Amino acid sequence: MKQQEVLQHVTTPLTNPAYAPVVPRFTNREYLNIVYRTDADALRAVVPEPLEIDEPLVRFEVMKMGDVSGYGPYTESGQAIPVSFEGERGEYLHAMYLDNFPATASGREISAYPKTIGSPKLFAENGALVGTLDYGSQRVATATMGYKHHRLDVREAETQITVPTFMLKTIPHYDGSPRVFELVRTEITDVVVKEAWTGPARLQLFQHVLAPLADLPVLEIVSASHILTDLTLAPVKPVFDYLKGARS
Repeated sequence: MKQQEVLQHVTTPLTNPAYAPVVPRFTNREYLNIVYRTDADALRAVVPEPLEIDEPLVRFEVMKMGDVSGYGPYTESGQAIPVSFEGERGEYLHAMYLDNFPATASGREISAYPKTIGSPKLFAENGALVGTLDYGSQRVATATMGYKHHRLDVREAETQITVPTFMLKTIPHYDGSPRVFELVRTEITDVVVKEAWTGPARLQLFQHVLAPLADLPVLEIVSASHILTDLTLAPVKPVFDYLKGARS
């Protein structure tokens, strides 16, 4: 394989790439979002500067992807933390678990999503919307919400899911020292909200050393939403370089 041919590939293995070279379009992405109040000290221990915390809140999410170009259907779950950066409000993506390796690999390599493998599920059962997350054989989260109890204004739903998101992009040198260490920003674009609901909700988090969601304990449920949408993820852009200690 010639050098110029090598450069045309975006990932390895060269003859069997880990993910497709496409910008994915998400069709029928279904969200279960539960915003809860947590311990402020625990939150400060995991949110990196220069991000700032206003209230000690966390958004637990389970997302069922109806169809994604390049990846197919899959399910994802994790925690996002409301923050601000230089006056702009957004969310810091703290942890993401999903059941699709190509989406996991591309999210980490191309962007900076903190993705790892897990087994999330989202389904309706006996009048409730149920979201679960297992790590291996162990349950680490169970979320329930009243199924379509009250309509949520679609503009409010769009606002919820289109806030800017911040992540850490880290790439080490071969000796283990940091080569890239940046705070990056992205956002959701081309959004079509098809349905939006709210209602009562509960959330349980269980201790696991490799899936430490419970390190941000649930003290109070603040809100919940159930949203069905189509959307696209914008490319990430660096906004702060830790190695230079300055805005990118």
